[in-house]
Amino acid sequence: MNPTELVDLSPVIPVIVIDDLATSVDLARALVAGGVRALEVTLRSPAALEAIRAIHGQVPEAVVGVGTVRTAQQLDAAISAGARFGVSPGLTEDLARAATGCGIPFLPGVATASEAMRAAELGFNVLKLFPAEAVGGIPLLKSWFGPLPELRFCPTGGIHAANMGAYLALPNVRCVGGSWLTPKEAILHHDWESITTLARHAVSQAQPKP
Repeated sequence: MNPTELVDLSPVIPVIVIDDLATSVDLARALVAGGVRALEVTLRSPAALEAIRAIHGQVPEAVVGVGTVRTAQQLDAAISAGARFGVSPGLTEDLARAATGCGIPFLPGVATASEAMRAAELGFNVLKLFPAEAVGGIPLLKSWFGPLPELRFCPTGGIHAANMGAYLALPNVRCVGGSWLTPKEAILHHDWESITTLARHAVSQAQPKP
């Protein structure tokens, strides 16, 4: 799987924080049932790596990845746990070297045109715009399409059900990332049906990309 194939799996890549390992498999199954297959488990909790391992082993329909990757060591640990893609809030030279040879798709985060150009120089053409709304959102992405037409983006940060459609309508956006598909209250109460409904609604709002 290459980065373009990854971002074409689902119109939304949910940004998931696993606080309770016991919820990870049911959560993944609920999202997959709603048509969302690419799942980003972020390294923001102690349970993250074990959650990746559990989802990888028990939910074969899911393509589980790792988010908030900041070091080569974190990337290696996540791949060992079963991560099938990686996402970072930014990009350093060391992380770029590790990601280039890691064998899985990697979406580095960028916030400026210079960062996007540097990422492209390093071989990354599918990028995460982060934090999307804070750095310019839709107007920024529109302005980049002219000078950077070959780059594709997964905007993350401030994306929700009400604005995802406007982002996905842009020619340089393949998918969006966001946490609204996995509300904490729903996870706390094991309300998997609600999460499936949110995922299904998000998928239904997306128009096929050419």
